[in-house]
Formats: sequence, structure tokens, C-alpha cells
Amino acid sequence: MNHEPNTPHSMRPPTPVLIITNTARFALGQIVATPGALALLQTTGFSAAALIGRHVHGDFGDICGDDRATNEFAVTRRLRLMSVYRLVDPVKLANTPIAQRSDLPTLWIISEADRSSTTLLLPAEY
Repeated sequence: MNHEPNTPHSMRPPTPVLIITNTARFALGQIVATPGALALLQTTGFSAAALIGRHVHGDFGDICGDDRATNEFAVTRRLRLMSVYRLVDPVKLANTPIAQRSDLPTLWIISEADRSSTTLLLPAEY
């Protein structure tokens, strides 16, 4: 551990813990995709399976802190979950101001509250 010398243990910041698991955090139900979502995936070359994997493992994509907290609450309360993925490379996403990210190629993934289905769709198809 890399701590400052002579720093009392009680004053050290907590060490972050990252837990990596391949266990799904919730059920997906039947997975469906709209024609627009399928076309966008084909155009951009992004993998539906990879995005669904991110969604089901709790990586909800490009959402604000409040939406992330809502999703975390929804996982254990069986409420609807929503992920937002910008289908661009990470550098372009990082260099795009938050207020302009809705202009990027965007895919939503929504898992219903009853976990009967998960849908891949474009924002305009909602």
C-alpha cells in the first residue's frame, strides 16, 4: 500500500474496492431490438451482446449521477432500468461536451420492471 509516511491510519482515505463479477445483477427477460437499433448497431459496428452485457452488469453507460442512483435503487426494487450508450469511440465521447452528447449516435437499453423483457431502441423510438 502506498501511504504517506507518518499519516495516522484513521486519517488515510479509504482504499477503493473494485469487484469484478460475471454474475448478472438482474434478469433480462426476452431481449428484443427495434429495427432502428439494429440498423445503428450495424452502421457503427458496436456489438449488441457487449452492450447488453454492460447493462446487465450495472454499467449503465452515459447517464447522469441521479439516473445512476435511480438504476441502483431499481436493481433491488424490481423497477425499470435504463442504460444510455453513445456508439462512438471513448476519446470522441470524452471530448464531446455533455450538453452535446445527445447528438451522438445513441442506443437505449430498457429492462422492464417485471423483468419480462429488455429492449434495445433509439431515443426517437421511445
